[in-house]
Amino acid sequence: MSVRTEAPRTTRRARPVGHRPVSPPVPVSEDFAPAPSPDGRRVAFLSDRAGTPGVWVCEVDGGAPVALPVSEEPVLALSWSPDGQWLACVVAPGGAPRTELWVLRPDGTRRHQVAGFDRRSAAMAGWLPEGAFLMVTETDEHCRAVLVDAGTGHRRVLAEGDLLTLLDVTPDVGVALLRRGPRNARWLEVLDVATGERRRLFPDTGQGSTDQGWFGPDGTSVLARTDAFSELAALVRVDLTRPEQPPTRLAGRPDAELEQAAPSADGRRVALLWNTYGGRSEMSLLDLASGVQRAVVAPGEVLDDAVFADGGDLLCLTAQGPVQPREVWLVDPTSGALRPLRPDTGVARTGDGGVAPHLVNLRARDGLAISGWLYRPPGPGPWPTAISLHGGPEAQERPCYNPLFQALVAQGVAVFAPNVRGSSGFGRSFVAADNLAGRYGAIADVAACADFLVDSGVARPGQLGCLGRSYGGYLVLAVLVNFPGLFAAGVAECGISDFHTFYTGTEPWIAAAAVSKYGDPQRDAELLRDLSPMTHLDRLDVPVMLIHGANDTNVPAGESAQVAQALAARDVPHGHLVLAGEGHDFLTRANAEAARTATTAWLTRHLAAVTTTVG
Repeated sequence: MSVRTEAPRTTRRARPVGHRPVSPPVPVSEDFAPAPSPDGRRVAFLSDRAGTPGVWVCEVDGGAPVALPVSEEPVLALSWSPDGQWLACVVAPGGAPRTELWVLRPDGTRRHQVAGFDRRSAAMAGWLPEGAFLMVTETDEHCRAVLVDAGTGHRRVLAEGDLLTLLDVTPDVGVALLRRGPRNARWLEVLDVATGERRRLFPDTGQGSTDQGWFGPDGTSVLARTDAFSELAALVRVDLTRPEQPPTRLAGRPDAELEQAAPSADGRRVALLWNTYGGRSEMSLLDLASGVQRAVVAPGEVLDDAVFADGGDLLCLTAQGPVQPREVWLVDPTSGALRPLRPDTGVARTGDGGVAPHLVNLRARDGLAISGWLYRPPGPGPWPTAISLHGGPEAQERPCYNPLFQALVAQGVAVFAPNVRGSSGFGRSFVAADNLAGRYGAIADVAACADFLVDSGVARPGQLGCLGRSYGGYLVLAVLVNFPGLFAAGVAECGISDFHTFYTGTEPWIAAAAVSKYGDPQRDAELLRDLSPMTHLDRLDVPVMLIHGANDTNVPAGESAQVAQALAARDVPHGHLVLAGEGHDFLTRANAEAARTATTAWLTRHLAAVTTTVG
């Protein structure tokens, strides 16, 4: 078994662990999802400083942020209209996957709902460049691409269909860009709005997925992020006037995936966020006229939410790291100069508490290369150890701000957070490697991680646990029933326990999109039955904590409830925590902290961890 470790690289470093006692950082408020005003003088952003993610506005030249009265419910996304007159906000009532779209003036007045009525869920792609028209996708049993007037609420339906998302519209509303298809198998279509005729942006390559795209400034080209032509996602341009020509590759790297491409409104440049091996971010700016790409120093280990002000002279983004809560940073695109929106960022807010992880490489049982982030308590090992499994599965474990990991380390529990097959960030083959029957390999990857941790002296035999949320919660249950005796305890948060009940109870569009990953509930019924932890739950005989949001309609709360009921019937030690007012993601700070506290207490108790001396 080969092992390689790599020290972290970041502009905001944690103190080295050594043999120094550590204390976990007290979870603090986080700022994220910036939306600059068109003139670049103000930035709206989301923050949970009041307990629930809400909208705040701050002058870029200083001053205290001001809260806007959008909703008492969590806000998930926002955008500032090009005319400066409106802020659009995606709201999640009850924290559930169903969302509403509200607009209000930047001073907080004229607040009203414009999309996501009844049982429809609303998502926005942005604004038309003139006026105040929002590009919106509404979803229930089917999807609708809609233009909505922010002031009047007037709606114009451009297209309807299954698994359809509106990405962009030309300024004259003559052509729309649509994304179609299920997870990891998406493609883009160009829609003639007048005739309703659609055509694929480029021919089907039979592999990969295309999930981001927008029109060039003249409307005669489309720029897209895709891995249909390379193992790692890249930026390509398609000339709409010459559809027979293959796409032109504008930006790609052999050592990193393109994670996000953010264009400026004037079409001069594109901000590129790169996902390097393991999950650290790098950033560059691409000049579209010259083709020159210039690197910009990253203000954190993981970057997200890049967006230009309409004038193109200000770039905003979110940065974070293991001891750096999410925070908004401002970038001068000309000079590359960086500065935080808030002066009390990073170390100033956390007190520099916590430990930095190391990237570790190992081999799965079938020889596939996998990796993960190892958080180690002070002093020599072995330690009680928890394997943390991320959701998705197309998500990725990255060196982000994670108070749960730091809390476990402070209790003397090492944490290993792997990227098993099916994770994003490692190329299209890796992300598709767990599709359908490949899921057996993903479950076995978790067992390989356990073998590695014991063999390398990290984990103490008999004191190994696992935890995960969403798909990670499924993996926890799956590995416990497929490898009995390997783990001493588990925590499964919002996880699927039975694919039949999941497909029956989840939102219809979630079920339709999931077929490409998990399997068809009719055609692959036997495979899904065998992959369902409930089918083999009689093998589960270790203490398990089950945590779920009461309002979850992505993975319905019954998925955890039926496990709890079955374990109770067999007198298997278990806990069952249901969080009121939460959906699939725990969005309020109080409920997120309740879940962290329950997880930490459960694992430290059942792994017999000894609390680390702090100071």
